[in-house]
Amino acid sequence: MGILRKETFVCVDCESTGLDPETDHIIEVAAVHFTFDEIIDRYETLVDPGVPIPAESMAIHHITEEMVEGKPKIKTILPELIDFIGSATVVGHGVLFDLQLIANAAKRHDIPCNLANQNFFDTLRLARYYGRSPINSLEELRKHFNIPAEGAHRAMSDVIVNVEVFKQLCRNYKTVQEVEKILSKPVRLKNMPLGKHKGRLFSDIPTDYLKWAANKDFDNDLLFSIRSELKKRKKGGLFTQATNPFHNL
Repeated sequence: MGILRKETFVCVDCESTGLDPETDHIIEVAAVHFTFDEIIDRYETLVDPGVPIPAESMAIHHITEEMVEGKPKIKTILPELIDFIGSATVVGHGVLFDLQLIANAAKRHDIPCNLANQNFFDTLRLARYYGRSPINSLEELRKHFNIPAEGAHRAMSDVIVNVEVFKQLCRNYKTVQEVEKILSKPVRLKNMPLGKHKGRLFSDIPTDYLKWAANKDFDNDLLFSIRSELKKRKKGGLFTQATNPFHNL
């Protein structure tokens, strides 16, 4: 069995022109190889996306078009980035987005890339399972675990924080297989993470809203949580109660 503390992982983070991995472009990428004891190697570069950077994206990462002007194009850096990641288990916060960004960029430029089949550990999902941080953003987890700030919301600073968050979230596990087992099943959330009922317990959300949300394109954990709550109400005969404001009178 893979002893967690002896394994080498690679933590990856991309900043991009937007939130659609199919159509948006990488403007910065950072990665580090690490063990629980040390950071072994680092890779970091700004990237000229060849397209305008929207103001709403700039407001998050503060990377301007002037900063990426003259930087390498994604086609130039992809082979070395893919080689740097190698075959190690990838760690990241919502890391599937980063892997999809890289894989789609490689596909656009006919660059060999096997990241679609790479093993990865998503610290967002591990944080949901951990369940003791009121908000599971990387910044809130940093505060929750008293991890020192690394400066601006940029790729390498996020990676360094993410490595420490990962180690905190895994401190009670001994093997890679234990973490894999946790992440192999949907995680049931306590609170709604988004939308007009953000932050509310699932048990407090009206049934009509849950029924609507149950058919949306949400991630597996959220859909599992919504559908589990609906199933619980149906089993307990609570469907009428949930939308009746007088049921407690």
